[in-house]
Amino acid sequence: MLIDLNGYTTHSKSEVFALRPAPVQVSWLGYLGTMGAPWYDYVLTDRFAAPPELQRFFTERFLYLPDCYCPSDTKRPVAALAPSRAACGLPEQGLVFCCFNNSYKILPAVFEVWMRLLARVSGSVLWLAPGSGSAGTNLRREAAARGVDPGRLVFAPRIALPEHLARHVHADLFLDTTPYNAGTTANDALFMGVPVLTCAGETLASRVAGSQLHAIGLPELVTTTLADYQTRALELAREPERLTQIRHRLAAHRSTYPLFDMARFTRALDDLLHAAWENRPS
Repeated sequence: MLIDLNGYTTHSKSEVFALRPAPVQVSWLGYLGTMGAPWYDYVLTDRFAAPPELQRFFTERFLYLPDCYCPSDTKRPVAALAPSRAACGLPEQGLVFCCFNNSYKILPAVFEVWMRLLARVSGSVLWLAPGSGSAGTNLRREAAARGVDPGRLVFAPRIALPEHLARHVHADLFLDTTPYNAGTTANDALFMGVPVLTCAGETLASRVAGSQLHAIGLPELVTTTLADYQTRALELAREPERLTQIRHRLAAHRSTYPLFDMARFTRALDDLLHAAWENRPS
């Protein structure tokens, strides 16, 4: 069996798969869509990320993991000491919305919602990944154009992963992007106890954060329209006790729900790949 973890992304080796070096070839994890090529037999996914009604849009057959398509590195190192809010460029008081997704995932409709949230939640800030090139400048310009102080957009400099994970302690609510969701960044946030609010769409790429939320037992953080996404975010921002309850549930579920149960994930993956091999064309 041969598994493609890149698809049509950086360092792609998809041309190797066209040569059919293995009897069973699978696409997984790196490319959130169909490869559109007959030499891929399966895409490894789950029933929330890729419900059966999406099968007609894929040349590969869905190979369903029982919980979540995404494995979690539960041994990732976390720095012992987190930087202060001031060291992170954050105000000492006020709610911190965050989104550490790549800036190219931030589309105007989502940004509009974020700016309305900042306008309605006094003292709040939006903590973002630094982006590249002119991304930060452009986002601050667009915030100002919507009547929001551009200084309320705080950009987190790139640092080593252990230190980045540790600074999540200052984030109150992770606001996901759509139609291209958070993947690793959502997993990092959930691993560090930060609730993630997502808006699930009709494509695999727009449903991957929702898959993780279902696997951690927080389905109420999965919305399906931007209007509901905005309403839910505003409710959580204005009801800190409710947000605290969700954080407590997230902490409790981390050791009892499938998302971070890698022994369970490994057994399921092993069973699934064995079944795919046994059912390979002769």
